[in-house]
Amino acid sequence: MKFLILDPYYPSFLATFYRTNKVKEGDNYQELQSRLMDSLFGTSDFYSKALIQLGHSAKEIVINDKVSQGLWARQYINQISYSAADKLIDATLGSFKFIKERVMSRWEERILFEQIKTEKPDILYCQNIGYLNSGFLKKIKPMVGRTIGQIASPIPPFKNYRVYDLIVTSFPHFVQRFKNLGIKSAYLKLAFEPRILSRVKQPIRKYDVTFVGGISRNHKRGFELLNKLADNIKIDVWGYGKESLDKNSNLYKCHHGAVWGRQMYQVLQQSKITINRHIDAAENYANNMRLYEATGCGAMLITDGKDNINELFNVGHEVEVYDEVNDLIKKIKYYQDHPKRVNKIAKAGQRRTIKDHNYQKRMTELVDIIDKYCKI
Repeated sequence: MKFLILDPYYPSFLATFYRTNKVKEGDNYQELQSRLMDSLFGTSDFYSKALIQLGHSAKEIVINDKVSQGLWARQYINQISYSAADKLIDATLGSFKFIKERVMSRWEERILFEQIKTEKPDILYCQNIGYLNSGFLKKIKPMVGRTIGQIASPIPPFKNYRVYDLIVTSFPHFVQRFKNLGIKSAYLKLAFEPRILSRVKQPIRKYDVTFVGGISRNHKRGFELLNKLADNIKIDVWGYGKESLDKNSNLYKCHHGAVWGRQMYQVLQQSKITINRHIDAAENYANNMRLYEATGCGAMLITDGKDNINELFNVGHEVEVYDEVNDLIKKIKYYQDHPKRVNKIAKAGQRRTIKDHNYQKRMTELVDIIDKYCKI
């Protein structure tokens, strides 16, 4: 099968990336795309590499990156028939302010339409079902075999999800919700890419306790937990959302700002213990990327207890769980006094993730799901 994987990246990451990756005259789309994937942001090229290893054809497109998409348009479209064309192409050679957009803009649609028409994929895989509008998906339907959406966040309201032939989700409780709407849906867990360990320098573990993750309106309970943690233990925190914190709070004082891709993985590799918490939409199910990123990088993970955690890890042997913040504080202090136990759990968690939660296994599962729900 031929896969085309569409992914909108965080605008704040893209702005950071282009501060250190200047586009020069003569640069082309393929070179820039390679640099983007090498940053290891999000799922990077993890889907496509695993699918290729399984014998399929696959590539990613960062659909909201005005710079790389502008370069593609310059190379492959002779005439771009929309008014913002000149400004868009000029942005590839100069500075660009990345605006946070929740849906596709007209420039994205125009270029993406041409890319899909060129590729004619069997599977159009959309990493964010809330980003692509249903009108665009209907328009490109004749050019693709099947359209699959993926979600691991709150379901955006007022969207027509019936334009997807299948929706996969790492939230087990979302599957039936989509099925109740008459939409085919399947459960697919997230994963870790073992190649990261050879691509990111493995430094000494200098941080006793860390948290790496965002602070937003989707993390209300997690925000309260982090504040109390910072008031009671020494913790180092990274992620987006620092600007929303009280500058006089202990959480603000121990917050080091946003880290993305390689930097994020390096922080996790420098951590002895790292804390995880889920967004409110996860309800009582373990699902997020940090489960696999933290364990994959060899940090001991302490995560909020969820009904399905033992389906993913052996609690007490590969990860530890907590019930509420006071229980978490108590467990952190216990493990800080038992460093050999921390090391043993961390190594066991890493072995489990590399063995059972890698992208080659996940893409094998994805292909099986596609064969079951939407044969080409």
